[in-house]
Amino acid sequence: MNRLIRTVALGLPLLLALAGCTVNPATGKQSFTTFMSPADEKAVGREEHPKILEKSGGAYGDRDLGVYVRFVGESLARVSETPDLSFTFTVLNDPKVNAFALPGGYVYVTRGLLALADSEAEMAGVLAHEIGHVVARHTAERYSQAVAANLGLTILGALGSTAGVPTGLGDLASFGAEAYLQGFSREQEMEADMLGVRYMTRAGYDPRVMISFLRKLQGHDALEAALSGKRKAADRFHIMSTHPRTADRIAQAIKLAKVRPAARPRVGRDAYLARIDGMVFGDPAKQGIRKGRVFVHPQLAIRFTVPPGFVMFNAPGQVVARGPGGAAIAFDVQHGPAARRVRSLPAYLVRDWGSRLSLRAVERITINGMEAATGRDRLQTRAGPRDVRILAIRERPDRIYRFLFITPPSLTAGLTNEFKRTTYSFRRLSPQEASSIRPLRLNVVTVRPGDTAKALAARMPLGQFSLAWFETLNGLGGGQPLVPGRKVKVVVD
Repeated sequence: MNRLIRTVALGLPLLLALAGCTVNPATGKQSFTTFMSPADEKAVGREEHPKILEKSGGAYGDRDLGVYVRFVGESLARVSETPDLSFTFTVLNDPKVNAFALPGGYVYVTRGLLALADSEAEMAGVLAHEIGHVVARHTAERYSQAVAANLGLTILGALGSTAGVPTGLGDLASFGAEAYLQGFSREQEMEADMLGVRYMTRAGYDPRVMISFLRKLQGHDALEAALSGKRKAADRFHIMSTHPRTADRIAQAIKLAKVRPAARPRVGRDAYLARIDGMVFGDPAKQGIRKGRVFVHPQLAIRFTVPPGFVMFNAPGQVVARGPGGAAIAFDVQHGPAARRVRSLPAYLVRDWGSRLSLRAVERITINGMEAATGRDRLQTRAGPRDVRILAIRERPDRIYRFLFITPPSLTAGLTNEFKRTTYSFRRLSPQEASSIRPLRLNVVTVRPGDTAKALAARMPLGQFSLAWFETLNGLGGGQPLVPGRKVKVVVD
């Protein structure tokens, strides 16, 4: 009997796969989607859509831009093998360069990606690729394969107790948005590229722009790596990690699509640039705004400046500035009841925030009229010894701002004065100052005779990487001359 149960358990996933395979009309291949029906896909998309909006800064507020993206996306969806599937196209208010899709026809692009694209055709290539994932039902395949594998592992116990699928398996609700957004297989990415090529061509675009846009994505990756001081930018949902592609693979997808190119393909560069002219670039105002070495927050009404050579990274809840030689600054805020309970800032440093440190030279100071306290320690880390200074500033009874300064001992003396300047640069903004702060925006300008990339980049408030950003946004190689009369993107204050 036990041998029979083991045989059934091992063979059940294979039997399910054979029974659950259908031919996908888009790929022409058999697809195992037994455990996620089209109705399930729509339900998943509806449930996860609000969560995606919440995690990604919501939908970008430019209605005209949203309508434009939706128009292009729907024109591509109409020429797919599922023209009756209702798609939802959303521009996320997210500065990261990303695009992804949920099952059921929910497709997302970030404003960071739209800033990098240079034409309607390039944007269409991104949307067509995501539509390809939806039409090919790649998420349903991955989910069904996972459930079948789990059945194989748990069937021994299940057969001994009850018939049917064991409790907890095949639970769509427990799968979660992050699981739906995990990277697809190499074969699935190739299928999405092939379908994207097909839909682009049917809609009148030249699919070869997918190769040129890939090069821009790779250039953006290089810039992100330079900004972070790492060889690879480590963003879990970065587009090049979820959609790993090469120019050769896209060229192969164009061959596999076997479609006749449009005689006069649509590019739509001027129309596209007109739509993104004035679009917010970089940080949303509610998260605070980096302007070179200056950080300002209009809602919290504060401002500070980091030292020369430091590059800031702004994430929800924390700002980190990385400097030379492994030096770093971290900034955050403690607010609400926890901050209100603090009676003594020196005691707060020693007993609460810095309780795992052996703080020395703890002292009270005053910063631009605000009570503050600071202390220092030396830690042993995997990277070697590090000097640490922590600083707490009470800006109001229920709000304590915190700085953490970290340096290798060899750099501490040389950065001491710069860190002091950062400390005393922290100040409140007046209501007038706070209300006048605006996020950075893209501005489309026409190149005039004598204009150079260096000269235009010098006007951009992006600090030491302004030229690199200008070249990346405009798909320019280092030192490539500008063409008078051509439109380019710049970042303005």
